[in-house]
Amino acid sequence: MDKHNAESARRLLRAMFDAAVAAAQPDNFIPRHLPAPPRGRTIVVGAGKASAAMARALERHWPGPLAGLVVTRYGYGVPCARIEIVEAAHPVPDEAGHAAARRMLDLVGGLTEDDLVICLVSGGGSALLPLPAAGITLAEKQALNAALLASGATIAEMNCVRRHVSGIKGGRLAAACHPARVVSLLVSDVPGDDPVDVASGPTVPDPTTCADALAILERYGVDAAPAILRLLRSGAGESVKPGAARLARAEAHLVMTPRLALDAAAAVAREAGVAVHVLGDDIEGEARDVGKVMAAIARSVARHGTPFAAPCILLSGGETTVTVRGDGRGGRNVEFLLSLAIELDGLAGVQAIACDTDGVDGKDDIAGALMGPDTIERAWRAGLQPAASLANNDAHTFFGALGDSVVTGPTLTNVNDFRAIFIGRAERGSAAEAS
Repeated sequence: MDKHNAESARRLLRAMFDAAVAAAQPDNFIPRHLPAPPRGRTIVVGAGKASAAMARALERHWPGPLAGLVVTRYGYGVPCARIEIVEAAHPVPDEAGHAAARRMLDLVGGLTEDDLVICLVSGGGSALLPLPAAGITLAEKQALNAALLASGATIAEMNCVRRHVSGIKGGRLAAACHPARVVSLLVSDVPGDDPVDVASGPTVPDPTTCADALAILERYGVDAAPAILRLLRSGAGESVKPGAARLARAEAHLVMTPRLALDAAAAVAREAGVAVHVLGDDIEGEARDVGKVMAAIARSVARHGTPFAAPCILLSGGETTVTVRGDGRGGRNVEFLLSLAIELDGLAGVQAIACDTDGVDGKDDIAGALMGPDTIERAWRAGLQPAASLANNDAHTFFGALGDSVVTGPTLTNVNDFRAIFIGRAERGSAAEAS
């Protein structure tokens, strides 16, 4: 692939990512999912990285009076006229989120069956509603959250634990709204799109138990505060279960999912005349291991034309995990991409992008990065050591030094990871390729 075609491939990959983010903007889907106004009051609550933009879209299209409170990540707030927007910390919660969660429960107290609560829930809501269960301090929850993030646990496992140490998640927010009708509009950022895992399910019933949460802590060797262990062992942290009377008037609707965003990206590739294969929207596992697997598939496509013919694009989503062993600057998307680059070792004709659709991969305000056949060679010339960077979980530093970081700023949405690999035709057994 010559330089011109390589640049075209990179532009196409970035255009696909931009299309995925655009498809997940709340103005594109909130209006068609709004319920009918009630006889009584309309209260709006919510949490997540997309929740403020969801609130703005709701305000623009709601025909009657309303009031409410929504909490989002710092930098993700947007101006609303009638719904208060609070910003708080993510991924490790802070006092601002803690106070907002308490106020949210107060806001929905004392409602009647003539009232309606619209709950706007999106990824990130778990950290943004950090109200601890009775007997647990915010500091203890913060430490637990940080330990879970570094443990390698899946998002479903982390959220199971979070639901059982919370005063608002695991159906408790909807239960507090009873007897009002509760309509939850969910933007999924979790593999499988299970509503109970979107922001740890504040408005949906939870079939998991305290025993399940304890088993997860033990499985990953997570040290939890004695108060947390007492809560779980006693069963006092049980969440609201399916069939609970206080959830009888609560309903939840998935209004945007990772698959819909991937479909929008795939349409961009097909318009450009490139075949695209969606490998899945729910891929999990260690980010570096997923990188190795995707590299093996890309090599097979490039060299042997199986399982797909080149040129083509492999598209996938989901949420990988990172077991933190180093002290570098990295997120799961760039860790995947660095692992992919190391495994491909300069294979001609392969370009890739990996980004988080919320614009934040890990703790840095960097969405992800781009990779090409020259990534490893340029890294060596720049004095970087790819394997050492991967071992230190330092992929943001690695790609930043190469000028290959993707920075979007707040995207105001969140439908999880986005990975696209463009594979040109390479001659079997050589690094050469035809465009």
